[in-house]
Amino acid sequence: MAPPFTREEYTDRLNRVRTRMQELGFDGLVIGDPANINWLTGYDAWSFYTPQIMVVGLEVDPTWIGREMDAGAAKFTTYLPEEQVIPFPETLVQQPDVHPAQFMADWMRGKGFDGKRIGYESDVYFLTPAAVDHLRAGLPNSQWADCALLVNWQRLTKSSAEIAMIAQASVIAGHAMQTAYDGVRPGVRQCDLMAEIVAAQIRGAPEFGGDMTALHPLVLAGEAASTAHPMWTDTPFAADQTIAFELGGCRKRYNAGLARTVHLGTPPETLLTTAEAVGEGMEAVLDAMRAGVPCCDVHAAWQAVLDRYGLEKKSRIGYSIGLGYSPDWGEHTISFRPDDRTLLPTDAVVHIILGMWMDGWGMELSETVHVRESDAVCLTQFPRDVHVIDI
Repeated sequence: MAPPFTREEYTDRLNRVRTRMQELGFDGLVIGDPANINWLTGYDAWSFYTPQIMVVGLEVDPTWIGREMDAGAAKFTTYLPEEQVIPFPETLVQQPDVHPAQFMADWMRGKGFDGKRIGYESDVYFLTPAAVDHLRAGLPNSQWADCALLVNWQRLTKSSAEIAMIAQASVIAGHAMQTAYDGVRPGVRQCDLMAEIVAAQIRGAPEFGGDMTALHPLVLAGEAASTAHPMWTDTPFAADQTIAFELGGCRKRYNAGLARTVHLGTPPETLLTTAEAVGEGMEAVLDAMRAGVPCCDVHAAWQAVLDRYGLEKKSRIGYSIGLGYSPDWGEHTISFRPDDRTLLPTDAVVHIILGMWMDGWGMELSETVHVRESDAVCLTQFPRDVHVIDI
């Protein structure tokens, strides 16, 4: 194994982060999001269920601090030298009277961070309040401030190598969706089909394998399709059901989302009309999207189609996507909704998800899209029509 990108690419990412740190007046960062740790260094292991951070300083190179048994992953997933991989001892794991963040604070104090202005990620799943409290207590002379998704925003613009990785993930997403189409039939249990879908995601393509997607694949069948994120059950699919699959593919932790809709039997007119509106809406969104366009203008193009059909969708219609770990593949930066005036940059990658959750049923259509200077192109490639299975 080796890091998925060149050493030069990681150096460029670090330089971008340090430039933004200087602009915001930070001497150091404490990074808890495993996706941000990976993006900066390539570090990849299922190690984030115990305390784990990456410390970055203007004059201190990225240093991973985590559980001793996970330190070995740095040797084959990163370019980090030994002195930038700091394991805490196993005696600190899940103990009632000590915390690994005390060890982390001691290390940071030894590197001169006490008395400095330190940014930390306050709104990530894996940097807990207990950890932050111990870091603060161990560096009492420092000024702590939320770094406000600083690294996430640097990830918004993708390199050509990242886009190529997401394109591979998109191929895997297509294989997963075809598996869903091939297997869904009345009488087949949802759990049995999901087992085949997950296998397809991990198997990937003949040229490259897949990873587990950061957002677990979802199946929205029958009444459960009236909400956005239900989990599968052992209930069999039934005749005359409308079924939405929100799947995806993942390659080297880079995700691509793909949602489509299936109907078992003769589709009702309401489904066909809604699907027509959603299909037109997707075309309008893609036509409106290019670098320099505000996210709210893209949403307005969708809303104009909905207004014409007399339909309503209250939730956002998309977000930036890329490198991610469970439970979410979104980057937590831009969103496509009426009040987001963020300008789309060249080489952003976004997931446009047009879910319509109706009274007792629902449908979905999504694409993973590469924003370019003068247009936007779909990285996912799969037929968009409602897939009707005769029974």
